[in-house]
This record gives sequence, structure tokens and C-alpha cells, in this order.
Amino acid sequence: MKENIKNLTSKNIVEFIGSIFDRRGDEEYLGEPVTMGQHMLQGATLAEEAGQPDQIIVAALLHDIGHFTSEFGTFTMEDTEDRFHEDAGAQVLEKFFPKVISDCCRFHVAAKRYLCATDPEYFSKLSEASLHSLSLQGGPMSSDEISKFEENPNLEKIITVRHLDDAGKDPNLETPDFWYFAPKVQSMIEQKTGAE
Repeated sequence: MKENIKNLTSKNIVEFIGSIFDRRGDEEYLGEPVTMGQHMLQGATLAEEAGQPDQIIVAALLHDIGHFTSEFGTFTMEDTEDRFHEDAGAQVLEKFFPKVISDCCRFHVAAKRYLCATDPEYFSKLSEASLHSLSLQGGPMSSDEISKFEENPNLEKIITVRHLDDAGKDPNLETPDFWYFAPKVQSMIEQKTGAE
């Protein structure tokens, strides 16, 4: 995997990500009732159905890609320390996508910690797996962490993707496959390369 990532370019990244969904999308998603691929595809589908812009749709689609690209493997309910999948994913995405998309990946865990600290109702709705990972990720944010997190210019979009992340756990929700979203993914890559 590490060697493949080193060879990625803006011309082959969509095919590479698609191959991850095709090969590994059926892997278990952290003790939830959906697979990893279903989870990410549901986030993107729900974003599209809600009329969200392509940036949010693609960010929801790719926010957990670090579970696949991390050399440390995926989270399990037996874990006793965090694997930082958000950083692993963002390190790949930031090379090819606009900052808002890599930020939504990099900070979606922080957004959970933020919401747990600022919204008591949010905390009460977390699944058992989310509560377990929260305990490994540092728990609800402190007041200092909240203040710093609120300085992120992409805060609102990060929070939106976090809510899509939480919603993408329905075993009965059918979605298109990755290739349906591939043109949007390509469009976001072109936004990044066009801005450079």
C-alpha cells in the first residue's frame, strides 16, 4: 500500500481510490451494522440527496479513507489506543484535493470531540463503537481545544461532514457505487490542480 501511494498522481488517484472501494469496501466498519464502503457511500448519498455542494459530497465519500490507507490497519472494538486514521487519510487527500476536503477528513474526529463538548444531545446519540473510539481519541474537547477548533475557516463544512459520518450507518440504505461519484471526485481534483 505504501509503495502504491508514493506513485499516485492526479491522473491515477481516482482509479486508485475506486480500486480501494472495489477491493476493500466490504470490510467491517468498526462494529457498525454497515461495511466500510457502505458507510462512506451512504455519507455521500445523503449529502447529494440533501443538495449539498460537490465539496461536501466528496468529503463525505472520502472522510474515512484513512482506514484503508493507514499502515496501522483499521480500528476495532478491542483497540486500546487510537490509530489516527483521520491523519493517514488527510495526508493522501491533501496532495490531490482542495483544502476543504482534506480538512473534512483531518478534522472529522475532532468534530466529534467538539460536538460532544458543546452539544449534550449529540453525545447521547453516539453508537457504542463511536463512544469507544471517542474514549481513545481524547474524549470531549476542553474549552481551550474548543476555542482553537472554532478558528478553522472550514468549521461549518467539517461539522456537516461529521453529521453525515454519523448518519451513514443504516444497513437498509442503498447507495450507488463509488464509480457513480467518480466524476465529482475528478472535478474536485481538477479544482485543486487548476488553483495551483
